[in-house]
Amino acid sequence: MTDSTPADETSFGTLYRDHRSWLEGWLSRRLGDAWEAADLAQDTFLRVLAAHPGQTLPSLREPRAYLLTVGKRLLINHYKRRSLERAYLEALANLPEALAPSPEQRWILLEALQALDELLDGLPRAVRRAFLWAQLEGVDYATIAERLQVSERTVKRYMVKAYAHCLLVAL
Repeated sequence: MTDSTPADETSFGTLYRDHRSWLEGWLSRRLGDAWEAADLAQDTFLRVLAAHPGQTLPSLREPRAYLLTVGKRLLINHYKRRSLERAYLEALANLPEALAPSPEQRWILLEALQALDELLDGLPRAVRRAFLWAQLEGVDYATIAERLQVSERTVKRYMVKAYAHCLLVAL
């Protein structure tokens, strides 16, 4: 609990009314799609509301900068998800029709890929690659070391780092 006075607080409704159109416009210019921009703007305000339960927020000196930070993170996640979907659909296109998953299986796999991507977010690129090669493709450490042009000992350190990261995120 904080000892804030009403003058130090901002109504969520006021923040939404004053800045929704501006945020939607900013997102629309980046996405090129007003509908997607409206969805991401809504998600931005939902994140703000979830971070500050109740109808009042701490006084924001620069509310647009705050909204922009949250909105940019959601925009990055949006692009990452779109990229994952595109890569997955390209991989599916190369499968024989008999092996292609059903629409429901595709959706489940896309959700799992998104969750894996979020889980590994923040790891250095080499660590992510080593972990994915080992876990998804069953590549041995010697081959990973060769691909990354590092020692096998370094690959082992990468794997320890990746496992530790996964455990910390899971907690």
